[in-house]
Amino acid sequence: MTLSATTTSAQGTRIWSRSLRIVVFVAILIALMPQCLAMGLEANMVLDIKSPAPPIKVEKWLRGQPLTNFQAGKTYVVEFWATWCVSCLRALPKLVQLQEKYRALGLELLGVLAEEAATGGDVHNRVDAWLTKNVPNLNFRIALDSTGEMKKLWMDASSSRGIPTSFVVDGEGRIAFIGHPLALDEVLPEILGVWRTRDEPKAGDPAEVERATHELILAELTPALEGADLTAVLSVVEEAVARTPEDLNLRAFQADLLLHKIREFQAGVPVMRRFARDALERNSEIWMASAMGQLFNPAKDNSQFPAADRFAIGKELSDHILALDPPQREDGPKFLSYASVAQYYYESGDVDRAIELVGRALNSLDGPENIPVELKEHIQSQLLKSLTNYFCEIPPSKTIGSLEVPSLHEQRLGRDIRLN
Repeated sequence: MTLSATTTSAQGTRIWSRSLRIVVFVAILIALMPQCLAMGLEANMVLDIKSPAPPIKVEKWLRGQPLTNFQAGKTYVVEFWATWCVSCLRALPKLVQLQEKYRALGLELLGVLAEEAATGGDVHNRVDAWLTKNVPNLNFRIALDSTGEMKKLWMDASSSRGIPTSFVVDGEGRIAFIGHPLALDEVLPEILGVWRTRDEPKAGDPAEVERATHELILAELTPALEGADLTAVLSVVEEAVARTPEDLNLRAFQADLLLHKIREFQAGVPVMRRFARDALERNSEIWMASAMGQLFNPAKDNSQFPAADRFAIGKELSDHILALDPPQREDGPKFLSYASVAQYYYESGDVDRAIELVGRALNSLDGPENIPVELKEHIQSQLLKSLTNYFCEIPPSKTIGSLEVPSLHEQRLGRDIRLN
């Protein structure tokens, strides 16, 4: 564009002002582009072996000097744990020993408390007092991650679901290991170049490390079960969950121990939240049904479970289970999932909905699935027991849809809810 000779000075000033603003704006964009790209890459990072280590972003350092970045030539263990996690606490003495043993070789440990906010209260002072009392010989850094930044960059990016979880960062600033701290005895000598004195599985062979860990878990679990030591059983189960978080039976066992056997709700509620969250992320009916069973199985005593948490988790699970209609064939029919959902509605005050869902669960027993007779009779008995309890809440003259419920309701059940 060419300015004419008649263009006024004021017009020229306005045009050059606009041009100057554009130039400045573009310059700012260029200056910020590396940061924007880095943030975008950081948000979408998939963390795996040999990946560059994510940055350190913590809210507060509770022990040791602040660490802003990983120094070349040094090896770091970034340990995610929590004060309520029994397996984490059992691993602490070993971590203290490893720090002392390999300090001269450039090893530095960093403990990250990433799950403390879920326990509520004054987290800073509580954790500080806990460390002073329980780990007086602590010899490595401890950081608090209440904002969830470290969890997002490390745990979520690596699809690590359970704690404790260890990340080893090698001298080149890359991830060399992700797994349970039990394996660090095997992993660190390999990474640090320490000569082995016996024939041990190498860190580069995950199958060998996993096999050794499973053998250790089984060896510890057997005497704990035989001795009926629930605390010892829980410790072993939590270690197993940290190693294989995709094992549904272990996840349910862990939640049941905490909530219904030991009844430790400060630790149990966060475990239950994670169990439900993982079930929802998987969109698996059998996982969601198992989680619902911990919360709303009538045979379990949940009287001390914080009601707000229990019903909030139950609502989300129930909504997702009911949205799977028809249910997922690979997971199972309605009798596996609708009983606990019905109990949720019953306790929420919607008796009509509870009765409807039990009826649908009973009908599903006659589906195409080949159910063993004994199992079918057991499930049917439990469902009928729930149905009887629900009907007792209804005045004799009440009608539910097309179902008239007299006082002797058993005589009418066969008419509208097919049992056989």
